[in-house]
Amino acid sequence: MTIGLCLSWGFNNVAIKLAIHDIPPLIQSSARSLIAAFLVGIWTQARGIPLFKRDGTLGAGILAGVLFALEFLLIYRGLVWTTATRGVLFLYLAPFFVVIGSRWLVPGDHFRLSQWLGLLLSFLGIVIAFGLPTPASDPRQILGDLMLVGGAAAWAATTLIIKASALNRISAEKTLLYQLVVSAPLLGIGAIIFGERMVGAPSALAFGAFAYQTVYVVSITFTIWFVLVVRYSAARLSVFTFLAPLFGVAAGHFVLNEPLTPAFAVAVALVAAGLLLVNRPQ
Repeated sequence: MTIGLCLSWGFNNVAIKLAIHDIPPLIQSSARSLIAAFLVGIWTQARGIPLFKRDGTLGAGILAGVLFALEFLLIYRGLVWTTATRGVLFLYLAPFFVVIGSRWLVPGDHFRLSQWLGLLLSFLGIVIAFGLPTPASDPRQILGDLMLVGGAAAWAATTLIIKASALNRISAEKTLLYQLVVSAPLLGIGAIIFGERMVGAPSALAFGAFAYQTVYVVSITFTIWFVLVVRYSAARLSVFTFLAPLFGVAAGHFVLNEPLTPAFAVAVALVAAGLLLVNRPQ
């Protein structure tokens, strides 16, 4: 199931690229959170999931929402100043942050030496798949790199907070709603601060790409992800996210006609070997 989520997230990167010319990044993120919150809210009401019952999750939920907003703000705006290749490498430092954080926040969720080796092999596969980044020619590129690292840290922190707080005792839908409801206005404020605006109606292609992100990726796959985070090892689950950029490369090839390189096959082998080491039973 986690591999299916990564496949969906890989295509999500293509969807963002297809929509971003007509719908600016933070406007896109804010609207996505707002619409997805409405859809998830309808789903919770239909299933009778209590949302306003006092369960001690308000503080952790708001914090998770702020981190969720910070993650997407840093990712989208950081990519303005750094390249996509560098950006994806820095963003997928998130599993490292999860593993490190799990050692202090999630008792019993620690890695053995072989699992650390698997994690390093998977990240090496990502480096090979996307190629080594070139030195920055624009001083602002360093700032963009740091913003992507911050986005990875915010992603990891959200995962750890859900795993280590009272959020792991409530429904995944309520956990997601905390993040969507809090992030929508924060990302909207970010769009205003950065001067984003839409100059016309989006094309049918951009609208379809935006709908894919909102209805399927955010409303459905994110809910499934939070269910998995609560039930399984956060550190091991995060390793599977190394597959998402690889699927993104494949999606870029088939949808955007981006070329595939022989390094991609080597990268897939390294990622697969890393996953086997990480998930090998004791």
